Amino acid sequence: MHHMTLAEIARGLADKKFSSEELTRTLLARIAQLDPQINSFISLTEDLALTQAKAADARRANGESGALLGAPIAHKDLFCTQGIRTSCGSKMLDNFKAPYDATVVSKLAAAGTVTLGKTNMDEFAMGSANESSWYGAVKNPWNLEHVPGGSSGGSAAAVAARLLPAATATDTGGSIRQPAAFTNLTGLKPTYGRVSRWGMIAYASSLDQGGPLARTAEDCALLLQGMAGFDPNDSTSIDEPVPDYSASLNGSLQGLRIGVPKEYFSAGLDPRIADLIHASIKELEKLGAVIKEISLPNMQHAIPAYYVIAPAEASSNLSRFDGVRFGYRCENPKDLEDLYTRSRGEGFGSEVQRRIMVGAYALSAGYYDAYYLKAQKIRRLVKNDFMNAFNEVDVILGPTTPNPAWKLGAKNSDPVAAYLEDVYTITANLAGLPGLSMPAGFVDGLPVGVQLLAPYFQEGRLLNVAHQYQLHTDWHTRTPTGF
Repeated sequence: MHHMTLAEIARGLADKKFSSEELTRTLLARIAQLDPQINSFISLTEDLALTQAKAADARRANGESGALLGAPIAHKDLFCTQGIRTSCGSKMLDNFKAPYDATVVSKLAAAGTVTLGKTNMDEFAMGSANESSWYGAVKNPWNLEHVPGGSSGGSAAAVAARLLPAATATDTGGSIRQPAAFTNLTGLKPTYGRVSRWGMIAYASSLDQGGPLARTAEDCALLLQGMAGFDPNDSTSIDEPVPDYSASLNGSLQGLRIGVPKEYFSAGLDPRIADLIHASIKELEKLGAVIKEISLPNMQHAIPAYYVIAPAEASSNLSRFDGVRFGYRCENPKDLEDLYTRSRGEGFGSEVQRRIMVGAYALSAGYYDAYYLKAQKIRRLVKNDFMNAFNEVDVILGPTTPNPAWKLGAKNSDPVAAYLEDVYTITANLAGLPGLSMPAGFVDGLPVGVQLLAPYFQEGRLLNVAHQYQLHTDWHTRTPTGF
């Protein structure tokens, strides 16, 4: 059963080939057996999972149906879950049990999903490798000596290792799409505001967006259907009708205009990945797509702009973790200043501290205009580039990452080298656009992803392209050895 996709599970449950409880017990046993190798979970919720599975079976017995009813998933450990530890991969929140469910969690629970646990992640979602977690690094099931990508590496590794069919994730600068590329999955970052951020512990509020990680575009469509929608609790949520994503999967690609930015194929891109991207382009041409070279001239400024804006917002968001109201508190503080200083110094890891310091500096008097304000102006230029491009094309295609997954620890001494791995993904976050990564081949036995970007609220178009591509290729069906 563990090899079934979310869509196959939905059909199997509907046809009464197995029950949700049977499936849940099978996957919980598999997690207990295999997860020690990859460290993809922070918390398991066996009792909750079995309770939800029995309830889903009862609902089906009473005639209820639904694609997600009885489907097992896991949540990235920054989605608040009532009465369950929500740690954000940090010592700071190791003892925090959320008093409420995030909107994403409550919506998926209402749809009947079964929560198997909370997945490991880079601390407060800050990282590209899932090595900054206080609970230890996550390993890539395709090669246990390599990273799975971050910050949603726990969700990605768990799905790739067939511990569960799908999981929630978040994307601030590529943290859904990059792990998807590194672990041979399909990952979708929706349009900013499409999925509620209420109850999703913030890293950078103007960039964060929740989305699905799964093996296929079809599965991502099912999970996004349950996650998306307007939420009055979230001031950044957009009141826009949610289409039936599954209904658009089978549309023809005949005449679809795909733009390929010339800036994507620079010296920083591994030539073997470039070859796989060109092979993907040829496959889409066979399906009727029309390819056009385009330009995104301000892409070169995206990384410096992002790494000013995101740390600036992080320094503000993380100021609430002070050892007073909730979370970690140091032992025997001398006074209030000592309480603040030691609680934050002991509770936050080095990468989080680094980004807080950078952000506080960028927002400080005398530097705000020089750094933060200028970065926001660049952000607007990046958005304008995309708006101009989408006047000419329907979808933009390119690599998800410039390199395959690197070895654990290889970039720990040079954080900037890890930051540069986000070069193709962060522009979508700066502009608020939807983006998807799908499997496109392998380099040295490690998966490679191709990225698709579309205009606002065109997630259905991305899923359609990815689904048609996956009907004619088999990269997404490959399974890591041993799992």
